[in-house]
Amino acid sequence: MNKLLKRFATVGVLAATISGQAWAETFTFGVVPQQSATKLAKVWGPVLKHLEDKTGMQFQFATATDIPTFEQRLMDGVYDFAYMNPYHFTFFNEHKGYTALAHRADKKIQGLLVTRTDSSIAELSQLEGKEVAFPSPAAFAASLVPRGELAAMGITITPRYVSSHDSVYLGVSREFFLAGGGIGRTFNNSKDDIKSQLKVLWKTEEYTPHAFANHPRVDADIAKKVSATLADMSNSEEGKAALSGLGIQSLRAANDSDWDDVRALKLTLLDSLLD
Repeated sequence: MNKLLKRFATVGVLAATISGQAWAETFTFGVVPQQSATKLAKVWGPVLKHLEDKTGMQFQFATATDIPTFEQRLMDGVYDFAYMNPYHFTFFNEHKGYTALAHRADKKIQGLLVTRTDSSIAELSQLEGKEVAFPSPAAFAASLVPRGELAAMGITITPRYVSSHDSVYLGVSREFFLAGGGIGRTFNNSKDDIKSQLKVLWKTEEYTPHAFANHPRVDADIAKKVSATLADMSNSEEGKAALSGLGIQSLRAANDSDWDDVRALKLTLLDSLLD
């Protein structure tokens, strides 16, 4: 593992062992593993560097091998700050006290289904009875929403979970699956040789996008400073450059109520974590 990954990929036992003043110096920043750890470390490094430069704090990048592991770490309170999908936020806001800091300002989140460019699949009804790839059961726009909307249309599919958005696109491009779920940002950021083999078949309804949030142990003044810094990123060239790696133009400060559209869906998939 190279030095960059050693710096950014280690989720230490810091959350369990560091206390007191140390929290004001180093914070774990967990990112939902929509893509490989290598790719995430590369694109999130500039964002965390910008936060460090503007706030004087230290942020340690962290992710997980897959989305269920990330969810369990949120449940266990491993991350001081985290970037999580909309359903994750509503669940962990209610049950673990995570508080909203910011979300994307320029675009809402929308799920999509992709197929190969040479696929004969032209209508959703052609997926009836077929296997469709998804990143994980609780991936919001890339899995929960498209599965729900397909079911509402009376289209029955067999979901197959492949751990990440990149794995979905790779699996469809290699013809392991006829179609797969994702979102625009990860699809646009996928490798050119894979993306060139795929086309967007369909898009879901739009919802409030992923949340930047903090664990309740983070001091309120620190959280407020991070929120303001995130919201201000698009007002500087270096901030805009850092966000561009994520495929995001701008962020805005957020309130917990911004995700009421997601709460209205009354999702229960993560309730098993409460057992």
